[in-house]
Amino acid sequence: MNIILIVMMGALLIPIYEAWQDDDIWQKMLAFASIATKTSIMILVVSVLRDDWMIGLVGVIILSVGNAALMLLAHILKRMGDR
Repeated sequence: MNIILIVMMGALLIPIYEAWQDDDIWQKMLAFASIATKTSIMILVVSVLRDDWMIGLVGVIILSVGNAALMLLAHILKRMGDR
């Protein structure tokens, strides 16, 4: 049980390193979207292991709403660059 969470946290460090290393804004936004998705999946795994549906609900909300806000920000940045 704990080994699964440790492996998931290790996988979370990969996009953090990529965002820290690269200066391109699009690569950083992609890395942050990956971090948000992986974090919400980790929350869902914890909720299943603890048998707590309220934690799972928070994970689902983060999964569905978090990336939508990031994509809206990407669209705004793209439109600003077109001018």
